[in-house]
Formats: sequence, C-alpha cells, structure tokens
Amino acid sequence: MSGSADAVRGLEQAEAAWARGDIDAVVVHLSAAVRGFTAAGEPCRAAMACVRLGETFAVAMGNLTVSRAWFARARRLVEHEPACVEQGWAAVAALGCDVDDPAELLAAAELALDRARRFGDVNLETKALADGGLAHVQIGRVAQGMGLLDEAMALACGPADDPDSTGKSICSFFTACYYAADFARAGSWAEPLRRHRLIGPGRGAPIFLSSHCDSVQATLLMELGRWGEAEALLIMAKGAFEAAMNTRSWHPEIALADLRIRQGRLAEAEALLVGKDQSLQALLPAARLQLARGDYELAQAMARRGLRVIGDDRLRSIELLAVVVDAELGRGDLDAAHVACDELIARSGEVGIVSIEARTAATHARLLAAADHHGAAVVVLERAVDRLDSRLMPCTRASLLVDLARLRDALGDSPTAAIDAQAAASILATLDVVLAPTDAALLDRLCQRVGTATLGVRTAELSIEGKWWVASCAGSSVRLHDTKGLRYLAELIIRQGTERHALDLVDQVEGVAPSGGPNRRLIGDAGPVLDASARSAYRCQIESLRADIDDALEAGRHEAAEAMQAELDQFVTQLAQAFGLGGRDRRAASAAERARLNVTRALRSSIARLVEAMPGAGEVLDRRIRTGLYCAYEPADGDDVRWIVQSRVNTTSRK
Repeated sequence: MSGSADAVRGLEQAEAAWARGDIDAVVVHLSAAVRGFTAAGEPCRAAMACVRLGETFAVAMGNLTVSRAWFARARRLVEHEPACVEQGWAAVAALGCDVDDPAELLAAAELALDRARRFGDVNLETKALADGGLAHVQIGRVAQGMGLLDEAMALACGPADDPDSTGKSICSFFTACYYAADFARAGSWAEPLRRHRLIGPGRGAPIFLSSHCDSVQATLLMELGRWGEAEALLIMAKGAFEAAMNTRSWHPEIALADLRIRQGRLAEAEALLVGKDQSLQALLPAARLQLARGDYELAQAMARRGLRVIGDDRLRSIELLAVVVDAELGRGDLDAAHVACDELIARSGEVGIVSIEARTAATHARLLAAADHHGAAVVVLERAVDRLDSRLMPCTRASLLVDLARLRDALGDSPTAAIDAQAAASILATLDVVLAPTDAALLDRLCQRVGTATLGVRTAELSIEGKWWVASCAGSSVRLHDTKGLRYLAELIIRQGTERHALDLVDQVEGVAPSGGPNRRLIGDAGPVLDASARSAYRCQIESLRADIDDALEAGRHEAAEAMQAELDQFVTQLAQAFGLGGRDRRAASAAERARLNVTRALRSSIARLVEAMPGAGEVLDRRIRTGLYCAYEPADGDDVRWIVQSRVNTTSRK
C-alpha cells in the first residue's frame, strides 16, 4: 500500500513541477510513480503514468523516440488486463500526427473508441474519433475521415472537458485538413473552437493549437498566391507561441520553412527545420529543401525513409513519391523515376483531390519531357489545366501554364507557347509570389517583354563567357575575370528583391561535397569550421541516424533507438550552431559569421570593379546591393538602370 501512496505523491509532485516548468523534475517524479504503481501491482495506474511520461518527452522535450518507448510500455502493462478504459488511453496516447503508419493509428483509434463507449468516457471518445478520422483521411478515405473529425469537433465544443485530450483531437483535425487541403472545413471550425477557448492566446494547448490553425490558414494563403499575407500570419503565430511558451514554435516554423523554400531562401528554411525532421510533418519540406539545393541523393533518401514508415498513407506518400521522381531525374536515373512515377499516378487517382492530381500531372510531365516525350507531356498538362479553377488554385494553374509554355516552346510551337505564357503572366500579375528566375525569363521572352524595363530605364546585363564575365549597358561593355564576388552578385540579381542568407550564397556558388557516407572522425565538433562540406556531411549523418532509429523502433529495440537518438541530438545541435540558433555565442555560429564577412568582402570588391569600369550602372549596384548575414539586390522605381543576368550562372566550384 505504501508503494501506491508514494506513487500518488509522485503524480502530485509531477503536477507541481509541470506548473513551475521544471521538466527534469516532472520526469523524475513520474518515473517514481511508474515504479511505485508497478510494485504495488496496479498496472492500469502504472500505464497512465507511462502515458504522461511519454507526453512529457514528446511535447516538452521534443524527443519522439523516448516518448514512443514509454507509450509502448503503457500498452504492454495493460494488454493482458480485462477490458478497461486505460487500454483505450494507452492506445491513443500519442498525438495522431506523430503516428507514422495510418493503419496503426486506425487500429489504435478503433480500440480506444470501443473502450470509450463501453465505459462512457467522452474525452477518450473525442480523441478516438479524431485519430480515426485522421487515419481514414491519410489512407485516402477523405469523406469518411472528415465525418469522424466533424463528430470529434462537436464533442470538443460540447461535453468533452479534458483540455489535454481535446487539444490532441483538435491537432488531428487540423492535420487532416492540411493533408487533404480542406481549408474551408478548417475555417468553419476555427470560430467555434476560439469561442470555447480551445484555441487562442492562452498558454499550453490553446496557443499550440492556435498556431496550428494559423499555419493551415497560411498554407491556404500560399496556394492563393498571397505570400506576403502568409508570411505575416506565420511570423505573428511564431512570435505569439514563443512569447507564451518560451520555446521555439512547431507548426508555424514548418509552414514558414515551406514558404522560404518557395521563395528560394534555402538557408533560412534549413534553420527553421533543423531538428524537426524526426516528425513526418517536417520531413516533406526538408526533402523538398534538399531537392531545391540540388542534393538529389539526400532528398531521395529522406523521401524513401518517409515512404517506409507511413505504410498505406495515400496522401503523404503521393507528395513523397513526387520528391523521389524529381530526385531520380536529378540523378539521371530515368528507370527509377518511371517506377516511382507509376506508383505516384496510381495513388493519386485513388484519392480524387484536384490539387494532388495537378501536382502529380506536373511531376509526370517533367518525367515525360526528360525522356524526350514532349508531346505526351503537353497532353498531360493540358488535361490538368482544364480541371483547375484559377480562382481556387491560381498558383498551381499558373505553374502548370508556365510548364506547358516551356514544353510547347521546346517543340517549336512558339505561337501557342506565347498564348500559354500570356495566360500564366495574367494570373501571376494578380499574385504576390516570387517567380523562379528561369520561369520569369521564359515568360519575358515568350510574352515579348524586355525584362522589367520601362520608358527611360536602361538595362545593364551580366553574362558569363568561360572564365570571364561581361558587363554591358547602353552599348558599352567590359570584361572582368570570374570571381566568387561576381557569382554572388549574379545570384542576387537573378533573385532581385529576395533576401539570401550568406551561407545559402556560399553553398550555391561554391557547391558542397558529394553526398555519401561521411567519416565521423573527420566531422569533429562544430567549433569554428562548419563549412559547406561539413554541413553536407552533417545532413547525411543525421538522415542515416534517423533511418536507423526508425528501423530500431519498428523492431522494438527501444534502448538502441534511444542511444542513437542521443547521438543524433548531438549532430542536430552542431548543425544548428552553423545558423546561430538558440542564442549561441558568435564562435558557435562562426560558419554563418565567416560567410557574412567573406560574402560581403567579395561582393563589395566586385561592385567596386564595376563602379570603376561602368560608373553610372555600377553606382546603382553600390546603392541597391544590401550585404550582411542576409543579402539582397533591391532595385527602386527611381533607378535609371535595372540590372539583369542574361543566363543562369554555372555555380560549379573552381578549385
């Protein structure tokens, strides 16, 4: 009996420690409670203490590996007991979005729903309905899943009175809306949830869920081409969460990383995602980040790891397969790309979501074009464009039209290509988006526009010819030796108006070491020498460890998984130091600081050469190039010269 009494006191002490934010003490007291209840022969109460321990590791410490081990122990403690409500709580202990395989999530939700209704626990019923709904949506049974989620939200706004389980249920709801692109449903429930103070500025679950809701809304704004509004909303949500919780946000940072990738601000995206790709919510943008960076091996490895663990998840597998196809195309393996694309098309046709079908069509067309089947690619894109409503999906429609114009142009059908280009340009003129430089150049040429030049504004051009750069303006030109500074300058001009992190410029211009198995002894600690090659090695090692941890968890080797997690945490911390995250000192962030100094010095030196050679045009660059940790070319309406880069710079490093 004393053991049970001590365990109860441990629970009370854990509650007090949680209230004062002493997470280490929470773990100590809950661990003592588990031991006490187990010794007293009370497996159901011990299981609930294990559930709370798992929640502490997942929510407060961000350690999903250890949390899964505690949830597994909770299930083992009660699996042979007579039917009880604790079996239901142990089954759905994790956040629904943290369960990778939807079949596993659905089985757990069905068990929990049975126990909830058998024992009259409406809070458990709410969680079970929400998790089951999320699982159905992920598998591709969207209508059925959303029906269960609506029922769960009705209970959340009604008789359910446990804020923790209600919060987890709402999280499953918003996650399902995000995956299914059902933004209208998310919006329809947001107001009732706010009215019942289930989401809002309050510390804990309300602010977490409010930031989740804002992230779903921001994703809708991105799809509508309102990127400025999306950015403002995400920055606001991120700030509100961190002010309330005194820790980094989750959903807003992942969504903001997605936006940064679309904007071409890759270093900023990586800084937001570092350490988060243990969650599949962050894995997809992380894989897309590597794809945008040109690290096809790592992008493929990340996407295939996701595919291994999600089982029969239709929605997420479609997005991951698209990454695999593009990564295989980047690697030049058309056969592997064809295999992945066939599976992508099959899965996309099963879910019936127009936005997913459109992205699938774009991926399929890229594969056909790579195989020199441009005519077939045109047919695929024409069908996709015909199905899209530009009012609901303007960004996607414009992107497909740009791809279609490029294909027709390659086939020599310039008149029709110009029609598609004009249609794309008309849509884009109403949107607040950052257009990829190659797309902008294509539209300019096909629409017979001359860059962004207007009456009275001269155009200055940079172009590369072997080891020389040619700068020209108003009929005069000058040849300059190729330097890193000129390459940095070209990158900024190509993406005018877009901030570029100094590390991003270094990686883009100098390149990184090829992907592969890095020698851990050569990696060392982060210290002051985390250059582009070292960052690449860290990324590869982190991904390798993530895959090993997944394999260990699947095999039930929880201790081995925890040991590898500790090693992985060290690598994540060291990679984060390159970006100066977490208030680290200047030495820890020296890679970013060194990049800032070197890029600034190289840019200013190159601009000085241009000012000397071409005073008027060069002085515009001197005024409009902003240097520092974030660099940008920011032309103003009053400038009499507008700089462009005639063709994409070859960024292969020169040794």
